[in-house]
Amino acid sequence: MLTLDHIAIACTDLDAGTAWVEKTLGVPLQPGGKHAAFGTHNTLLALGDTYLEVIALDPDAQRTRPAWFALDAFAGPPRCANWICRTDDLKGAIADAPADVGAIVPLERGALRWDITVPDDGGLPLQGACPTLIRWGDGVAHPTETLTDRGCTLIGWEVHHPQAEALGRDLALDDPRVIYAAGAPRFRATIRTPDGVRTLG
Repeated sequence: MLTLDHIAIACTDLDAGTAWVEKTLGVPLQPGGKHAAFGTHNTLLALGDTYLEVIALDPDAQRTRPAWFALDAFAGPPRCANWICRTDDLKGAIADAPADVGAIVPLERGALRWDITVPDDGGLPLQGACPTLIRWGDGVAHPTETLTDRGCTLIGWEVHHPQAEALGRDLALDDPRVIYAAGAPRFRATIRTPDGVRTLG
């Protein structure tokens, strides 16, 4: 089975993307870190049992492979661009995935260790509609255990895609917050904040 781990907001500039989320939700994000292998950096926000990351290319990074989350090709304003589901059986989840999610890449940063699926070209399967898969290392504290609680909770995650119906049927995910809808590829997150319900698209 899969569990919704976190959602990703892509942007061309981390400061601008973070400011957009903070203005929309009315709460501050906190620094995440750098992903040297992919030349990216992020900021984070706890959302109850999941979390949000704002991610962008790091202009100071040096890398030898394409950026993940299709960030090399990303353009335009910040927006919801991907979602990540965790599993205890990463190889099994890859075999069962409704699209080619890529190879397993082991990563670590500080106390965090995780294995994650990344296509060789850094792209997003089905324009991101098929989630990236992750397995956190044994004994590693999940980010939701260490992030500051800002009083925000994810209450809805909409996955729009021409193959949405098949995705909803084929993904081994049972989460009433996740809604699949036919249409052009896009996402929308509905988040309860201390100031009311807000949406990020």
